[in-house]
Amino acid sequence: MVDHSTSQATLAHTPAAAEAERHATDWIGYAFVGFFALPFFLFNILPVLFGAYVAFTKWSIIGKPRWVGFDNFTAAFADHWVAVAFKNVLFYGAIIVPGVTVLGLVFALFVNQRYPLSSLARTLFFAPNVVSATVIGLVWVWLLDTQFGLINHYISYLGFGQIPWLTSPDWSLVGVSIASIWWDLGLAFVLFLAALQDIPRDITEAATVDGANRFQRFWFVILPHLRPVISMVITLQLISTLRIFSQVYVMTNGGPAGASSSPIYYIYNTAIQRQLFGYASAIGLLLFVVILAVTIAQRFAIRERA
Repeated sequence: MVDHSTSQATLAHTPAAAEAERHATDWIGYAFVGFFALPFFLFNILPVLFGAYVAFTKWSIIGKPRWVGFDNFTAAFADHWVAVAFKNVLFYGAIIVPGVTVLGLVFALFVNQRYPLSSLARTLFFAPNVVSATVIGLVWVWLLDTQFGLINHYISYLGFGQIPWLTSPDWSLVGVSIASIWWDLGLAFVLFLAALQDIPRDITEAATVDGANRFQRFWFVILPHLRPVISMVITLQLISTLRIFSQVYVMTNGGPAGASSSPIYYIYNTAIQRQLFGYASAIGLLLFVVILAVTIAQRFAIRERA
């Protein structure tokens, strides 16, 4: 008489059965991943690929795209307003990136010392980051108004005249940058605060015992530990500055006379208002290359200094 249970157990432990069990596909895992991967491909990857294709065509969303090769890129390099938009974003970066980095670090150092009202300050410093850019823009349009804004009202007590923050070509970039610093400050503040709290107290206490003053503890002990976070904050702010749009759209509409325009705003104006989707896609592709190059160069420079 054959013992079927023994035969099945022996068969289950054969090399072929073990190999089949090892290579069994867990389709449930793929199903769960698919809930994210499929929408990400449809709404992120596919539009990027389609936009790269459109950049080499002439298309006004009506009819079929007509292949024109590199004509759009040639026109972009010769376009005066493209150069103005990229020059403006360099000016934005010169104000916003250092402003957010330095103020975020200063505020994080203040909260980390647990001074009075530091808990309230923690909330106030991060609060603007959760507000939409449209709301931020509208609030700062009111604050920076030439005649009735609170900023001009208070600086008038210092003997200064009315500054046309948003209506002068000389000041519009500064006005938008102030609003952007206030909006972006929260993320940098949180990142710096988390990094400061990860620094072992034994190191700072040992420096104090060795006679280091407050500045020396910051420069030789705290700052080296913050170098990776500083690199990340600068990288994020560079990318955010190159992609600035909402503040420009709400506060100045790119004016006056294009003085506060940005690449993203010019892409919007070219695609939506002028219906030149191929040309706008070409400018967008150039902006992607610039962001990629700036990010790689900045990361390499930080690594070399480290």
